[in-house]
Amino acid sequence: MSKTIRILLVDDHSIVRAGFQHMLLKEADMEILAEAENGAQAVELYRKLSPDVVVMDLAMPADSASAEATSTNGGLDAIKRILAFDPDARILVLTIWEASPYPAYVVDAGVKGYVTKRCAQNELVHAVREIYNGRCYFSPSISDQIGPDSGTPSEQSPIAQLTKRELEIFTMLAEGHSVNTIANTIYLSPKTVHAHRANILRKLNLSNGSEIIHLALRIGIIQA
Repeated sequence: MSKTIRILLVDDHSIVRAGFQHMLLKEADMEILAEAENGAQAVELYRKLSPDVVVMDLAMPADSASAEATSTNGGLDAIKRILAFDPDARILVLTIWEASPYPAYVVDAGVKGYVTKRCAQNELVHAVREIYNGRCYFSPSISDQIGPDSGTPSEQSPIAQLTKRELEIFTMLAEGHSVNTIANTIYLSPKTVHAHRANILRKLNLSNGSEIIHLALRIGIIQA
């Protein structure tokens, strides 16, 4: 790796990117190699440029044709695709999303660090350097949620009993996507998605789609 830490900065808001770019470029050993505003662009730039560290949000559109993100699906998909391309990719999640189960799931997927957008500049810089040097870094509030069984959501979360597939479908239902849209997006049959939806409602003791949305808003899976 180069002596200068080459960073791919990924966030769908240009003002947010500019703020974190300003923080990082104060460091003599850091440079912003490129910026991306959606998941597909992040994957493309990673493949093309091979940055040392990816600093990315979770909530973003999947691609340029998608609407503004209200959930974490765009970022989660980009993380999976980057790590499928390069299992050694050094990814630092920088996001407002602190609620279980997302920290545990993205750590289980293989990210090297997770900090919140409330972090101080010195914490962000420290996290980037730790990850660049082959270590991991997690904000204290995130460390409290992960452990040896990092793929398992906190037992305090109402959705802890959902499988990863069910959580994915739960999130898309909460965003207002139809069963057919979900089926086309994640390559399942509508019948299978209906079955997952029925299991989600049963496990969470919910009656309909409106209650899914209300629960997702309450626990921070989506934003109003």
